[in-house]
Amino acid sequence: MHQNNPPTSVQEGCKDVDCRRGATWSDTDVVNPVSGSVAQRASTAVRSARSHRDVDGLINGLLRLPLALTTPRLPLSTRFDQERALGFTSLPPLTVEKTLQDADASRHPGDYSRRFWSPPSASANTLQRKLLARSDRVKSVDFHPTEPHVICGLYNGQVKIWNYETQTDIKTFEVTDVPVRCVKYIARKNWFVSGSDDFQLRVYNLSTGEKVTQFEAHPDYIRCLTVHPTLSLVLTGSDDMTIKAWDWEKGWRCVQVFEGHTHYIMALAINPKDPQTFASACLDHTVKVWSLGSSVPNFSLEAHEKGVNYVDYYHGGDKPYIVTTGDDRLVKIWDYHAKSCVQTLESHTANVSFAIFHPSLPIILSGSEDGTIKIWHSSTYRLENTLNYGLERAWCVAYRKTGNEVAVGFDEGAVVVKLGRDEPSVSMDASGKIVFARNTEVLTTNVSHIGQEGDEVEDGQRLPVSFRDLGTTEVYPTSLQHSPNGRFVTVCGDGEYIIYTALAWRNKAFGSGTSFAWASDSNTYAVLEGKSKIRVYRNFKERAGLIKSTGGWAVEGLHGGPLLAARGSGFVMFWDWETGAVVRRIEVDATNVSWSASGEYVAITAEDSLFVLRFDRDAYQQRLESGEPIDDEGVEEAFDLIAEVPETVKTCRWIGDCFIYTNTNNRLSYLIGDQTSVINHFDQPVYLLGYLPTHNRIFLADKDLNLYSYALSLNVVEYQSAILRGDLEGAAEILPTIPADQRNRIARFLEAQELKELALSVATDPDHKFELAVSIGDLETALELVRASPEAGSESKWKVVGGFREVEGPPSSPPALHLPRRSRWSREARCSGRRKGQNNIAFAAYLQLGDSASCIDLLAKTDRLPEAALMARSYNPGKAEGVVKEWRSELEEQGKPKYAQVIADPIEDQGLFEEASGPASKLDSEGSGVMVEKEVEGLVDQVKEMVVEETRLVDEAVAEVGGAETEAASNADGAASGSDEVPSKGKTN
Repeated sequence: MHQNNPPTSVQEGCKDVDCRRGATWSDTDVVNPVSGSVAQRASTAVRSARSHRDVDGLINGLLRLPLALTTPRLPLSTRFDQERALGFTSLPPLTVEKTLQDADASRHPGDYSRRFWSPPSASANTLQRKLLARSDRVKSVDFHPTEPHVICGLYNGQVKIWNYETQTDIKTFEVTDVPVRCVKYIARKNWFVSGSDDFQLRVYNLSTGEKVTQFEAHPDYIRCLTVHPTLSLVLTGSDDMTIKAWDWEKGWRCVQVFEGHTHYIMALAINPKDPQTFASACLDHTVKVWSLGSSVPNFSLEAHEKGVNYVDYYHGGDKPYIVTTGDDRLVKIWDYHAKSCVQTLESHTANVSFAIFHPSLPIILSGSEDGTIKIWHSSTYRLENTLNYGLERAWCVAYRKTGNEVAVGFDEGAVVVKLGRDEPSVSMDASGKIVFARNTEVLTTNVSHIGQEGDEVEDGQRLPVSFRDLGTTEVYPTSLQHSPNGRFVTVCGDGEYIIYTALAWRNKAFGSGTSFAWASDSNTYAVLEGKSKIRVYRNFKERAGLIKSTGGWAVEGLHGGPLLAARGSGFVMFWDWETGAVVRRIEVDATNVSWSASGEYVAITAEDSLFVLRFDRDAYQQRLESGEPIDDEGVEEAFDLIAEVPETVKTCRWIGDCFIYTNTNNRLSYLIGDQTSVINHFDQPVYLLGYLPTHNRIFLADKDLNLYSYALSLNVVEYQSAILRGDLEGAAEILPTIPADQRNRIARFLEAQELKELALSVATDPDHKFELAVSIGDLETALELVRASPEAGSESKWKVVGGFREVEGPPSSPPALHLPRRSRWSREARCSGRRKGQNNIAFAAYLQLGDSASCIDLLAKTDRLPEAALMARSYNPGKAEGVVKEWRSELEEQGKPKYAQVIADPIEDQGLFEEASGPASKLDSEGSGVMVEKEVEGLVDQVKEMVVEETRLVDEAVAEVGGAETEAASNADGAASGSDEVPSKGKTN
């Protein structure tokens, strides 16, 4: 295979890097190959056995290797590594650190990070484990750019995809039966590509799981690959000592070969600042930098004394750095312009597999075969933390370019951790100027022009803004904040603070400090040093000793405003900026303190609550003037609790007396008094930047600094504030200035304040107006709204209105309403149901009107002659003879003459009917056939049982209309049923 430049040692010649460090065999020709030689045949047997996972064949092949190749002088711990790799023993490496892990495992099984994780510094921030997935040895990991998915290439030939948010195994691909050493997403094509020990490059469709293509990319193991961020290229590195570029738009044709290395190529990295160049790490001790247009390297660095395992670029624009790792157990940072080593990091106790610059945090992460992950500060190169998850050796790493997640592959699985916080370091002043930090670069934009050029801005629309470079900062920013007047911007990070001018970005002042706060006058500020020392400055000169004491409490952060606030564990303390005296100490576990511009209100946010307090400066001054001593608790009367809201607030701002905030449920809301109103819901976390009164818009950003805005009229805020103060006259003056699209929000607010009559006059939404009219008993307005509403959506409203007596409505109103109402609708309107074929409803309507003749006609026309005859005999004897004759004729036509003969005629067979007087006496004086209403009420249920087929529908309709009306009708029916005046139904033979 390799006939030139053979490896110079047995250890370097070991093929499998997993076992290379302590292996006692080689599967390549470590001596000049001689046809049929014992060494060559044994090497071939070893390779075949390992590829097919044949342990017996592997042992036999090892035994056939020359003695010089099988018995190197290796340390004891390395021999244990070798035996573990070959599966000969289950003993762990004999290291002190492993012993400590085992001792701690009984307390925290499966998670050794608790043992080695120290309190985070300002640079390392916080760490949260998102996924711990046990599996076969993980040789490669990669993040999907948009989905919460991590893909793992395994030593057993599988490729697994995990959802690290839900911690579930999404899909497993059985790619091959040999190790998959490299795998990457090609998200724009919805593919992933993998390289393995069978020399094959494979591409799979993520959605269907189908194989897109497969071909032999190299004549040897494929150890690394990378996907170009913009071009349709995949770069692969192999044990054949070459790098190849494959173009998927050209049918996966090899478009370029890069030659120059003399050993196995272990890693590839594309320069994020110049995608036309990339770097390669090789076991020939070098790192080479290449250009895509040239097959020879631009230059080469002798990076390590032993093989180089990894290379990665620094992402910021301020440093031309790369980081490398090697088998010499070192991590090195290089300036590739000066071609010099900037720093060497020493702490690992075994070969270092990888090291990366985090794309958004000031840290370097390195992983080693000693099983640890180390976190270094990328500016000071100080070792911040050490992690060990007890999954044996660390092999591979990946990071999300748009997030803080990092994935690491180990011998026994993979881990995904989240470092730092998602909230960006960004600040906006009162004029709309936004400043934010990306690493140590500072960029700026201005949103004051949004909507000024006649373009309408929609709520939630991503704002079309462009950022420009403002400058850089000497520290990695963890927070940015404008002074109240917007002239200065303070940068905090790495235990220091720097004050810059906002326009020219010139350094105005600096010093040590972990937290910073501006006073309202923008000339005074405070700095927290350590946990208890607070320094106050005015016009950039220190007012020494102003803050007398923190009471011995450890302070976690400072907050500015009319008073200086300091929060700690279980308390918030306020001081007077002028005198340094304690104003008040409040017992609460606070996360933030925010003052209104007027200085009258202050919001204190906690883990699960929001507290709004009113500051009474007069009460505080009176206490001072009284001469009474003020202890460390301050003046109790200085603050009054106004509102407590069960919300977990993330970011917040004040607009006058209105408190705007976002919460952990991704909701944007505002609070006035104790009334909360929701502005919008989001499907991702957003962070509040500020409010521009000239635009009447709130501005927000996501973690990627995409900007959004939402309308909130300042007049709306002022109107609601006036209502809460009880100033109805002032509110009435503001009302005409409120935009029409905000009236419904005002109406909801007024309804919550029990001002429903006022809400009805303000509301523009017909549905809301109808609800308000019904709730205050304004029947006329409700009826007008129902009549004006579309017929298709008015059924439910008619049901509500149907609960009122003497309500007139159209014939097309819901049929079920006609049954329980005592309405006086016209005969024509009642007949509309008949014209529409709603016979049951029409019958009930005629019955309600007392129109027995129409009831009888309707029964006859719907082939209900028996019921028509009975009803005629009972309620309209004048029509009985005709109906009976019709009934008889129908029976004879049906071939039932016997049935027809037995039917008695009330006129011909008067002797069969004993009643001397019947229902006829109950008719009106003109004999019109209109029944007395009282009897109709008593017989509604009886007739309904005979003639209405859809009894279930009617019962449901009656139940819907309302219990009160139905109960009244039932009582009337029961009274009428018990009366002697109810006529009988008559008799038949």
